[in-house]
This record gives sequence, C-alpha cells and structure tokens, in this order.
Amino acid sequence: MILEKANILIIDDDEDILNTARLFLKQFFQNIYTLSNPEKIAEILHEYPIDLVLLDMNFRKGKNAGEEGIYWLKMIQKLDKKIIVIMITAYAEISLAVKAIKLNAFDFIVKPWQNEKMLATVMAGLNHRSSLLKIKQLEQTQHHFQKESEKEFIEVIGESAALKKVIQTIDKVAATDANILILGDNGSGKELIARVIHNKSERSNSVFISVDLGSLSESLFESELFGYEKGAFTDAKESKPGRFELAQNATIFLDEIGNIPMNLQSKLLSVIQNKEYVPVGGKNAIKTDFRLICATNAPIYQLVSEKKFREDLLFRINTVEIQIPSLKERITDIPILATHFINKYSKKYQKSFKALNRQQINKLKKYHWPGNVRELQHVVERAVIMSDSNKLEINISNNDQSVEIPDTNQIIQLHEMEKLLVIKALKKHNGNISNAAKELGIARTALYRRIEKYDL
Repeated sequence: MILEKANILIIDDDEDILNTARLFLKQFFQNIYTLSNPEKIAEILHEYPIDLVLLDMNFRKGKNAGEEGIYWLKMIQKLDKKIIVIMITAYAEISLAVKAIKLNAFDFIVKPWQNEKMLATVMAGLNHRSSLLKIKQLEQTQHHFQKESEKEFIEVIGESAALKKVIQTIDKVAATDANILILGDNGSGKELIARVIHNKSERSNSVFISVDLGSLSESLFESELFGYEKGAFTDAKESKPGRFELAQNATIFLDEIGNIPMNLQSKLLSVIQNKEYVPVGGKNAIKTDFRLICATNAPIYQLVSEKKFREDLLFRINTVEIQIPSLKERITDIPILATHFINKYSKKYQKSFKALNRQQINKLKKYHWPGNVRELQHVVERAVIMSDSNKLEINISNNDQSVEIPDTNQIIQLHEMEKLLVIKALKKHNGNISNAAKELGIARTALYRRIEKYDL
C-alpha cells in the first residue's frame, strides 16, 4: 500500500490516545508525530514541516471547558496559518465545536472516535490544505503573468543578413520543445530572443520564467530554482515554490548558465535529464514539464575544454544553438534600432524630434558599440532626456573605450570614481561581467548592483 505524503502531528496528554491514533493513521500516511506536552508545539513546528494537527481540547485534569485547546489552536495559527487543525474532544458540545470552527479550526472529532470518521476528516483536511497551497502557487504564477503582460511587445528589430539568419532559426525551433542555447555578447539581446521563441511556441499562453544564474549565490541556487519546504532552514517559515515549479508547462530561461560552479552544474543536469527535482528540505521528487532555454556570454566550449563546465550538461542544453551577432556585425541595423528607440523614448518623455541626419547616422555606425544594442538603447534614451530642441543631440563620447581615471591631484566624488572604475573594467573586458568583477575584486552580484546603480 502506498502511503499518502503527509506530516501529521497528534497532540494529547493521554498516551493511550496518542498511541491509538498513531497506530491507526500510520497505515495511511507517511509521517505521524505525537506530542503529550503542548508547551513544545512551537519547537515541533519549527523542526518538522507539519501539514495537519489533531489537537485535544482539554489538557488539565478535571477541565473540560476546552479553553486550553482554543489557546493552542490560536498559537498554531499564529505560527503557521496554513496548517490544518482538527480538534479532538470527549464532549460533543455544539457551542464548543462552533467556537473552534469560528476560529478557523477545520473540523472536530469526538472521543471515542470511529476510525472511518477520523480517516475521512483527516483526508478532507489534507485535501483542503492542498487546495490552499495550489491557490497560492496560482497566485504567484499569476503575479509572473501580470509582470509579463506589463512588458512592451517583444519583437526582433533589424534587416541585416546576420539577424535574418537568427530569425530563420527561431521560426524553425520555436514550435518544438528542443532545448536551446543562445550565445552572444552582453547587451546583444539574448533574453529578447528567448522571449520571442517563447511567444512563438505552443507554450506561449503560459508564463515565461527568467532566472539570472549569475546573480544567484551558491547558497540561494537550490532554494530559488527548486523551492523549499517549511522548516528546511532557519528562515523557512513556510514552503515556497521554486522557479522550476512556477515554470510548469511553461518556459524557463536560464541566463548566464556558463558562470555557475561545477558542484551546482550536476544538480541542474539531473533536473534537465529527469524532469524532476526535490525541494530543499523535501524528501520526495516532484515531476515537472518545462521548455528550457539557456544563454551565456562566456566562451562555453573553452570552459568545457578547461574542465570548468560539464560536457554532458552542454550536450543537454544545446539541442539547438543560436549565435546572436554583435551590433558591429549588423551595422545596417543601427539606424533602424536608433529610430525605434527614439520613437519609444520620445513617447515616454513626451518629446518630438526630427529624424536623424546622415552625419548622425554615420557617427553611430562608426562607433564600436562594446555594449551592443543595450548600449545603443541607453545612448538614445539619454539623448532624448538631455536634448532641449527638436534636434536630437546624440553624444557617444562618454561611451568611448578610453575611459581615463582623473589625476589624483584632482578632487572627484567617491561615487564618480567608482563609476569610472566600473566603466573602465567593463570596457577592458568587453562587457564580460565575470572578468570585470574579478579585476575589480568584487563579486558578480556586487558588480550587477553597481551597473544598475549607475545605469550602465
């Protein structure tokens, strides 16, 4: 007989009651815990991920008013309001039952109970808890849908031969469930391509879950991707679904996959191969169905040869490989992209500008754009904000690679010095976050925060 996955706690000061209930329920459920001293409730709930509690109404000898039971009911609800509580009483008083249920107890059973009645009540309670958890997951998934719906329409902009080749590949693979690896420099539009693939796929009505692996520390990797059970660690006050659970029947996009440590690569490989995972603190594997798209700006094949990236993981994630051209490889797209961003930010900031003249277009084409499309976007937005007349003044001198740190005799504010150092490191390493962070002597996450802070 396969036991139901459930953690049930029985609380009663009568050892005979505890043993009888435990022996009966362990025939049907995986984990049965007993407690004779209600003073230890908080300790037990902290140690074990309890789903349902059978709680006696009366603990003090000679007392039958049920006040202690009400007190402990309130405490359990304060500790975890999603735990189902079923009251046990030797006195089937309607007023007492009504009082407990008004305080959100799920139900009550009367001692001596009928086994069939107890089992039916416990099963109903667990089903109710399962429904509550599913509702919460749906709410979280809906939150992702909401965020996605607020995003602007995603489209690939450009007419260059290099970009057309990418679009042709997208059209071929989008309708499949093939794992896709997108390669390209920072700012070249890897996530945009991933979103386009999702929007053209049969999973387009489901959510697109994006995960920046580069910003996840090793300690957060498993809990963020696989979720965790209540009590899995000190701050795990309640269970939380991971990104793979939210991506059920949807698309999950793993960015910066080339930068995760070897010890975490094996865990990711297992999920991709078996389409199942175990939440942190959990005991049972959860089946999952997702479309996987990965991306990296790292030299992935070089990392494999240097034994810094698992070859078997690479084989799993690159059923189809898409190389995104840098902006300097699609120079003919620069005027089209610039016009698109001008229209976008003119509307946003309620301004109007004349079309770019030939001199301005040539200036944009001659620049090397180490930050690719993202850098062009920032340059145009800054120009729209700073231009006073209807003629757009595009200044890219601040984006030149020759970023100089001022002479030490010159006074400069600390935050400006930090910004210049970050720019210099990023330029030197052509936007490679890992190498720039290493040279600056800071973690990747710290560099990401500074890039966002200074809008780089």
